[in-house]
Amino acid sequence: MRRAPVVLAALLLTAGCSATGPQAEPSPAAATPATGAAGCPQQRAEPDPDRPVVDLDFRLGNDLRTVTGTETVVFTPDLPTAELVFRLVPNGPDATALGNRLTVTAVRGADVAGGGYESAAATAPGGLYVVTLTDRLAAGESTEVALDFALQLGGGGFERLGTAPGVSWWASGAPLLAWEPGVGWARDPFVTLLGETASSPVSDTMISVDAPAALTVLMTGDQDEPTRERGGRRTWTSHEPVARDVSVAAGSFVTAETEVDGVRVTTGALPGSGHDPARLARATGEAIDLLGARFGALPYATLTVPWLPDFGGGIEYPSSILLASDDRTVLVHEVAHMWFYGMVGDSQFRDPWLDEAFASYAESVTGDPPPDQVSRLLATDGDVGGSMASFPDDRRYVTAVYGKGAAALLTARRQAGPEAFDAALRCYVDAQAWTTATPADVGTALADLPAALAVLQQAGALDPEDLPG
Repeated sequence: MRRAPVVLAALLLTAGCSATGPQAEPSPAAATPATGAAGCPQQRAEPDPDRPVVDLDFRLGNDLRTVTGTETVVFTPDLPTAELVFRLVPNGPDATALGNRLTVTAVRGADVAGGGYESAAATAPGGLYVVTLTDRLAAGESTEVALDFALQLGGGGFERLGTAPGVSWWASGAPLLAWEPGVGWARDPFVTLLGETASSPVSDTMISVDAPAALTVLMTGDQDEPTRERGGRRTWTSHEPVARDVSVAAGSFVTAETEVDGVRVTTGALPGSGHDPARLARATGEAIDLLGARFGALPYATLTVPWLPDFGGGIEYPSSILLASDDRTVLVHEVAHMWFYGMVGDSQFRDPWLDEAFASYAESVTGDPPPDQVSRLLATDGDVGGSMASFPDDRRYVTAVYGKGAAALLTARRQAGPEAFDAALRCYVDAQAWTTATPADVGTALADLPAALAVLQQAGALDPEDLPG
């Protein structure tokens, strides 16, 4: 998912400054501040009771480079459809360049007529896998589909899948249901930029990982204790009731735990890495405290942070972060994504600023950047609200979406007044929880703050049709 590598820090605002278990459902929000904005909810929205139900069963081979598995999906569309479309994220250009590949080996289900690949401008075998149904599903009608798959993990690098000495990790490592509620199937092309292009709904997700017994598994969701060793292997399970996607890391981790505002934080570091998992747990807890004070309670009952080799960044997933940097700003950015994309979703291809600009803006909870730096970024070229197809290279994408986007939100906050702006954003977060938000939803949340709307429109984050009235 979204990545904020340290090598790009010069383009980010802070470069110059700085379930089961405890609960079966997401953490409740703190009381929503009064703002006067129309439609401000009194509490955080609940997830759709008809959201998909996903069961992921992974088996990591003894070579630590192959993963086989089965994904079972119960899907209830809110629009009629005669197919199910799954995005194969490991088959995108960046992932395959490191040797990763995902192959669907079989598909079955009472309503399944067949299945096949679509390219979506990805490498072979294809970027999408389409399951055709025997009959068209009506809105509200459910179907169950199972897909067997094989995942090949490549070498170490700053990617959501890979291997390094003593550790393997895979995120988006299974076919990803590419449905946008109210819109339909997301067939957006892959891009060569470092950003992502997936869109997926929250799902009630169970995960099972069978791995060599010497390894510790850290993953999305509220984990249970593993089974006893049998045949040199153990099985780890977890449950996340509102996961858009999942990550798994299996390694010889030394772990630490802490609890922050009712959230269980689990961190892991590799032996000999020089990293202290207890220090990481404390830093993660501090980030949760700072961000929660501005945006409301962390939306998950647990947060798991495996510390990978230092590839220079971080990649966030619901209730889990693959951390590959010792930079505090990267950690705060990735924790902020628990609110922006994890809970308040978006189409990452169409509206990448709705998660990356907001997560970059959220870094300011550790201290506002200098005003002249904000002004310089706000004056740079490029529309904050451009799609992934709008940017010719990584530098212009990161400058516009991360840097200028955060600058626009910081300026909007100053122009509208911090208290009013924070209250309006809290309303936005609570109202759009567990949905796929659009720029128009931001416009609605800021309806009573015309000065903020003007800043975002001038920066190219909002179009006239996104404005209220």
